[in-house]
Amino acid sequence: MNDNLHTLRCFGCGARIAGPDARPDFRCAECGDLFEVEYAGWGQRQGLNRPNPGALKWLWRERRCSSEALDQSGVWRFRELLPILDNFGDAVSLHEGNTPLYKLKRAARALGIDQLFAKHQGMNPTGSFKDTGMTAALSVARERGFEWVACASTGNTSAAMAAYAARSGLRSLVLIPEGKIAWGKLSQAMDYGAITCQLKSDFDGCVRVLTQIVNEAPIYLLNSVNPYRLEGQKTPAFEIAEAFDWTVPDHLIVPGGNLANSSALGKGFRELHELGLVARMPRISVIQAEGANPLARSFVENNGEQMKPVEAHTRATAIRIGNPASWRKAARVIKDTGGWCLDVSEAEIAIAKAELGAEGLGCEPASAVTLAGLKKLREQGKVAASETVVLLLTGHTLKDADYTINFHRGTLLGDDEVAGHQQKIAALQRNAVAVDATPSAVLATLKGLAG
Repeated sequence: MNDNLHTLRCFGCGARIAGPDARPDFRCAECGDLFEVEYAGWGQRQGLNRPNPGALKWLWRERRCSSEALDQSGVWRFRELLPILDNFGDAVSLHEGNTPLYKLKRAARALGIDQLFAKHQGMNPTGSFKDTGMTAALSVARERGFEWVACASTGNTSAAMAAYAARSGLRSLVLIPEGKIAWGKLSQAMDYGAITCQLKSDFDGCVRVLTQIVNEAPIYLLNSVNPYRLEGQKTPAFEIAEAFDWTVPDHLIVPGGNLANSSALGKGFRELHELGLVARMPRISVIQAEGANPLARSFVENNGEQMKPVEAHTRATAIRIGNPASWRKAARVIKDTGGWCLDVSEAEIAIAKAELGAEGLGCEPASAVTLAGLKKLREQGKVAASETVVLLLTGHTLKDADYTINFHRGTLLGDDEVAGHQQKIAALQRNAVAVDATPSAVLATLKGLAG
């Protein structure tokens, strides 16, 4: 049995409730804001009651060699820092986490940065960072006896939820905006057995409908308003710190869609710092697409104190969200760590994605905003050459293969979007070439391209 003594604390008014007492929509009954999972004893652990950082580091490292299923999860390997279940035997895992940290040599050289890395969460079982949150939240749903789980999704959440639901024997419902989801992601939800409904609305409209559904039926909500999602999604912070021998990078750059991921990573680093596992927190910056940039606008207009929803438009479907639920949490993380929030254009995203591909690291379009944003931060003098920077890549390149193909064929961007970027784009495009089926024709093509 696990010493499960967590509570839920409202991010807005500070009200505290027991986990099972949360409303179906996970909104505070007093002020309507979101909850965070809180471990009351952690902030008071001093002297003999404080966990031994060295012992925890040793234990987590040893588990990497364990054959136990729970130890092979990059989420549950750190289970001492997410005691959200009454019994860890109830955890539903697909061996998520433990994702690679790659050094970006070409991009570092081009930007004049000494140490640049990519934490590739697209290497999770269903191809996105959502798996780390889903293993945590869906495990809570199963332990509490739910038979149905549901989410509104732009793609990755639905794929992760459907997979973990299938693994645990639960039924799943997915609401997606019609015509606004990459087929690679939708195919996953279908393959894993989810009941998928395409609504004539955008993502925010799907969320509104789903909120009404969970308030009327015994269905467990698995969107990022669910605070247990963030408990799983904080664990890449632990992996990053561990990879740097329990120091932290100077700067972590994260894509911004519904903004729960930056919130979760900030929470993870904050808890490591509070418990004495690391000496400081990194700066955390959030990058959005120009057409889906409510938080970036908020920082320009009022330093992130208020946010106005926007009608979202971007080809980076994973972050095509105009009214992000976790914006207050993300704004706090950015300000507390001294980070920034910027937006980048469609052409800048496409170029950055191709540049990451040239490193041998494919990613979905939403992930590439991190490199595009780093370029702007570097130009503005906000990132020094001596700093260590980690880009968070959130999804696998095969999540949206059409985007990649259209870029290399030259059909992705309009003339107005390409303007000013023609030379960079042409240098990165690698469209297939029609060649006669003879060695001489292939060799002549190679010679022509080399010239």
